[in-house]
Amino acid sequence: MRAPSRRPVLIPALIGLVVLAGAPLAWSQSAPAPAPAPTVQAAPQPPAPPIYDYEIVNTYPHDPAAFTQGLIYRDGVLIESTGRHPSSVRRVRLEDGVVLEKKELPVEHFGEGLTDWGDRVLTLTWQGGQGFIWDADDLDPAGTWTYEGEGWGLTRDATRIILSDGSPSLRFFDPETLTQTGVVPVTYRGRPVPKLNELEFIDGEVFANVWQTNFILRIDPATGVVKGIIDLTGLLPDPVANPNDDVLNGIAWDPAGRRLFVTGKNWPRLFEIRLVPRPPAAG
Repeated sequence: MRAPSRRPVLIPALIGLVVLAGAPLAWSQSAPAPAPAPTVQAAPQPPAPPIYDYEIVNTYPHDPAAFTQGLIYRDGVLIESTGRHPSSVRRVRLEDGVVLEKKELPVEHFGEGLTDWGDRVLTLTWQGGQGFIWDADDLDPAGTWTYEGEGWGLTRDATRIILSDGSPSLRFFDPETLTQTGVVPVTYRGRPVPKLNELEFIDGEVFANVWQTNFILRIDPATGVVKGIIDLTGLLPDPVANPNDDVLNGIAWDPAGRRLFVTGKNWPRLFEIRLVPRPPAAG
């Protein structure tokens, strides 16, 4: 998620670990929780959500210099936002990865996620509280907008813009006024889930990359509860130059073709995948 100068960060409240034998995803903390008093019965933990593996349907070229921060599929092409300097927003032909149109952000801004609303594309920046608005057809600048805190990921449903900021929450904005209207905490089996990164709204759920992991979470936007976990371990077979920076990030959905696309920062490939439910663990 962050600039290459950032050192690796241990996520103390969230370490994803999938056991190859098919056991449920285990989230561990940096220190063990104290044992409950003998006279107090612990509340039952919510059931573990299903885990999904994947099948690769198609593989497409992707610009290995693109530090992918946001990704959508619109009108037959990809629209992608990139970070680092100079950050950019670009229209990309899916089939061969050719950049059809590219606009750079002002040099002082580190680009983050994006989404579309009507004939506009909205993009975030990391720490400046400054967003940009672009014409969806040619990416001509069409304005700016502001928000509090950091900007990480962006998506939308039918009535709201949805933003992640690195905290264990999703924030909601009115798409016309671009003012915040609400927030929901995101939890996995009752525990908060930080480091939510790129977002995509698919069939009533928010799909969210978790920074520096191989996981995408399926989140109920009404409750913030994680309803499913997608494990994309091994998706990119090629070694990356900077394993702590060149991580899985980028989700796009083609609703008409029901195609799911994923990629990563500085990855040379973009993948169309099909989700495959993992059989529950025996016993």
